[in-house]
Amino acid sequence: MVTDLVPLMLAVLSGGIVAFLLTLFGGGGSVLAVPLLLYVVGVSEPHMAIGVSAAGVALNALTALAGHARAGRVRWPCASVFAATGALGAWAGSSLAKMIDGQQLLLAFAVAMAAVGLTMLRPRPVVIRPEPVLSLAMTPRLSLTGAGVGSAAGFFGIGGGFLIVPGLMSATGMSLSAAQAASLLSVAAFGATTAGNYALSGWVDPLLVGAMTLGGVAGTVAGLPLARRLGQNVVLGRRLFAGLILIVAVYVAVRAIMAL
Repeated sequence: MVTDLVPLMLAVLSGGIVAFLLTLFGGGGSVLAVPLLLYVVGVSEPHMAIGVSAAGVALNALTALAGHARAGRVRWPCASVFAATGALGAWAGSSLAKMIDGQQLLLAFAVAMAAVGLTMLRPRPVVIRPEPVLSLAMTPRLSLTGAGVGSAAGFFGIGGGFLIVPGLMSATGMSLSAAQAASLLSVAAFGATTAGNYALSGWVDPLLVGAMTLGGVAGTVAGLPLARRLGQNVVLGRRLFAGLILIVAVYVAVRAIMAL
């Protein structure tokens, strides 16, 4: 368990950066948590960085979910089925990841980061659709999609929003905005499941989680007024942020390859 003040303060700063970027651009920021923990905070074990990151992602998602829930934007039946089956997948995926060498896992994580960055570069058209109603015919497709996405999220130790949103849209016909709100339940469930699995192996440091969460609150507060001012510049901002993610992905991959 980390008790030194400097790493804990750096964890607060890292949590603030992640939450600030998430608030500004609505996604992608969580994938920077693992590199920040490894190369800024100084966590030496990749599995520990992934476990702490997963716990922090779950807590941040719960905070965001509460806001969407109060506004009535969460389609609970569809979101619940997706999250429940996805949590089972996340347990399986994270169990597999724990058996893999840390540097090899980081190399796979770098690939996932690159996928997130490329996804953020794609245009996100606003499509107005009728709100879906969970049906018996829809449930198997929704469950299988949730399990698959949850497995990937658990394996890579990421929130998986870039997979959850299109998964919900394809399985239910949700609009983008509805899927984004509903996805937060799955992000929280997948992160909590992954963190719980890693905690069983002693790879979750509660002090680091607490420090990143504290920083996350400050980052969210700082990001909210800027997010409202971005306006049309948000598209350019997302592209620049995606470029940053791609650069960090290359850095993580190079470091992992050199350490093999």
